Amino acid sequence: MKDSRLAAKRPRTAAERKQRLEEILALLDEMYPAATCALEHRGPWQLLVATILSAQCTDKRVNMVTPGLFRKYPTIGDFARASQEELARDILSTGFYNNKAKAIIGAARKILDDFGGQVPRTIEELTTVPGAARKTANVVLGTAYGIASGVVVDTHVQRVARRLDLTRHTNPEKIEQDLMRAIPRDRWIRFSHQIIHHGRALCQARKPKCEACRLSPLCYAGDKTA
Repeated sequence: MKDSRLAAKRPRTAAERKQRLEEILALLDEMYPAATCALEHRGPWQLLVATILSAQCTDKRVNMVTPGLFRKYPTIGDFARASQEELARDILSTGFYNNKAKAIIGAARKILDDFGGQVPRTIEELTTVPGAARKTANVVLGTAYGIASGVVVDTHVQRVARRLDLTRHTNPEKIEQDLMRAIPRDRWIRFSHQIIHHGRALCQARKPKCEACRLSPLCYAGDKTA
């Protein structure tokens, strides 16, 4: 019975789906008008480092580690010359510290050797940098440069996009492709930040706060709590 009621709410035509998406985007603007990247940074290089550190780690923890880290290693050159063992100790609390230290040092050397010390401005170039897979590259390009290279798909975006029926996929690359087709390009950066904030604030994994969510009337997820 529950499934049939949920199915009845789904928009049936392309026009209905477009209208629903426009309503979702408008509500996100109202709910999160100033949404931006939660990682504290100064410039593209610091954002790249912070984003590498954020893998399997909270932004809050990263923001506790990076001020001291950037005081100790103030330039890309300092990171490039760093001892991997020492850097790993410096970022110990972020988890996966050996892999992250290796990636950060590799990224610094790659950017110095191949890009004149400047973090690249294209997705094609940036994804050649160690530690900068597509999600990380989208974060850096969007937040640091204002370049809409794609939609950031982290765990929050994966979860919320599926609950809102903006994708049926579980693979991040396929989810991003669906979102890039559905969302206007001039919304990609803002949408990513808004959905990440929404996933943290209300649309949580285990117990979404549907009763407090203004998107609830437009949402027919099977695990709604209200």
